[in-house]
Amino acid sequence: MKTSWRSASLVASAVSVLALTTACGQENGTPAASQNVGATAAAGSYGSAGTGLGADASNNDPVAQTATAGELTVSDNAQLGKVLTDSTGLTLYRFDQDTAEPPKSNCDGDCATTWPPVPANDATAGEGIDKSLLGEVTRSDGTKQLTVNGWPAYRYAKDTKAGDTTGQGVGNKWFALAPDGKKAKAASTAGLSVRKDPNLGDIVVDKNGMTVYRFLKDKAWPKSVSNCTGACLEKWPAVGPVATNDTEGVVKKGLMSFTRPDGVKQQTVNCWPIYTFSGDKAPGDINGQGVGGTWYAVSPEGKPVGAPKQ
Repeated sequence: MKTSWRSASLVASAVSVLALTTACGQENGTPAASQNVGATAAAGSYGSAGTGLGADASNNDPVAQTATAGELTVSDNAQLGKVLTDSTGLTLYRFDQDTAEPPKSNCDGDCATTWPPVPANDATAGEGIDKSLLGEVTRSDGTKQLTVNGWPAYRYAKDTKAGDTTGQGVGNKWFALAPDGKKAKAASTAGLSVRKDPNLGDIVVDKNGMTVYRFLKDKAWPKSVSNCTGACLEKWPAVGPVATNDTEGVVKKGLMSFTRPDGVKQQTVNCWPIYTFSGDKAPGDINGQGVGGTWYAVSPEGKPVGAPKQ
């Protein structure tokens, strides 16, 4: 039932953030109607990896090309919460451009090389997984692909070992699958923490895993000032105060709150006011990045990630 998915293993390195404390400013669904999984032929071969719909890296492992899902399991991910994995521990993903009702895959060609469809053959529900949510969909090439609550399931060719989630948020369209077929939701941990985004690197997220942003028209010195008011705040909600001991990986220099002109308290990172974006719908979204040339994700040091140098 269980098939090895890689003939070699890779070692990943971890990045740590040093925090210093100073002061600034003022104050501190229903299952889709897909067919039940049956003993069908495995999906076709796949090879190279990529970061979007095309292929941009080599990964032609002949073992991987015929891998089946085996017994699906639920893994606990520090950033994404509960994530669905195959029998070898590789993360399963869903694609926003697919549909669940009715189930349909819109990832073919180079896309399917980068995001190998998970064959429906041999897929079974392990502990914590509702087997009634597992089904299959017939792809355009006639092969059968595993579905979870109607959503076609994929692996990411750049995930090289159990526990990897490098496909999370790619192109703002690919997300790890939760056991119920929904997008994996960040575990509620620290009020502010750091997530490694595949496009932006280390960025700050709130307790729900949502990306935190800075507004270039704000000020930090000699005191924190927010220039986002009225309709702006509806689109860019201010992040409320977070206790210093309720943060992970965020530099504590200038990590404090201030009182806005409307009397509401707002959190800062390195004295810069921080916000979330109403256009981000799920953990891992970075739809606010670069909006208007004034909104940017925040680094653990409070800098605007990807902003033009001034």
